[in-house]
This record gives sequence, structure tokens and C-alpha cells, in this order.
Amino acid sequence: MNMKPERIYDHIYRVVRLIPPGKVASYGQVARIVGGCTARMVGYAMAASGPEHQVPWQRVINSQGKISPHGYGYGSAMQRQLLEDEGVTFDAQDRVDFDRFGWNGPGD
Repeated sequence: MNMKPERIYDHIYRVVRLIPPGKVASYGQVARIVGGCTARMVGYAMAASGPEHQVPWQRVINSQGKISPHGYGYGSAMQRQLLEDEGVTFDAQDRVDFDRFGWNGPGD
């Protein structure tokens, strides 16, 4: 599948909007659901999303259950705070437990 970045980003945003508060998904998981893109592309889409997109970008984390560093640390701190505000907790290694907080995909 060879989509323009804008079109694939729109599809990524639609999937991420399905993640409910208090749940997280990995970049790779979102990429597999979307199809035709990579985890890196999902990361780029999250970085490109602005308030006008109304995307809960904070709910997408890396496959280790961690927040990927971005925004010189400010974005990472904001992401953690937004997740904690939704009830997501982090362990001593700053990881989220996917068994407890992971989203199982559309229909979950």
C-alpha cells in the first residue's frame, strides 16, 4: 500500500482516537492495525498531530511500555502527566504494564 503521508496520518489518527482513557497502545500495535505503515511512521504522525486533530497522542508509547523521549523532555513529562491523570501508573523503571493498561485494539 502506497498512501500519501497525509492520508496514512488520518488513518493513524482514527485508530489512536479509539484508544480509551486509561489505556495505552504501542507504536507498533497502531501500525499493525492501520496496515501499510511502520511504528516509526506512527511516531511521526503523533509528533505532527496538533490540537486541531484532537488525537490522544499521549496514549501511544513504545513497545517496552515506556514513553519515548521527545520535546527536550518537556513533551515526555507532559505525556506522563496526561497518562497519570487518566489513571495509568508507572513502575520503578518508568514502564506501563501492558497487561493492566494495554488496549486490545478496536472493539476493546
